[in-house]
Amino acid sequence: MRLDKYLKVSRLIKRRAVANEACDTGRVEVNGKIARASYEVREGDKIAIHFGERTLTVEVVSVRENAGKDEAATLYREIV
Repeated sequence: MRLDKYLKVSRLIKRRAVANEACDTGRVEVNGKIARASYEVREGDKIAIHFGERTLTVEVVSVRENAGKDEAATLYREIV
């Protein structure tokens, strides 16, 4: 699944257009490298999203095409 779509489905970012923009501006890293929106997300990838001064780092647990509001948080595990 594309990175921008994964960020939206997992509800890490609310809209796909915003996820796409975050990738284009270099605020999203996968496994320590700046990633484009077209990157294919796989289980075990570590995604870091930079929100201003705060950085959210998660590990991909599952990749699914769609997930409900209750299931979205089960797609990733937050890394401290």
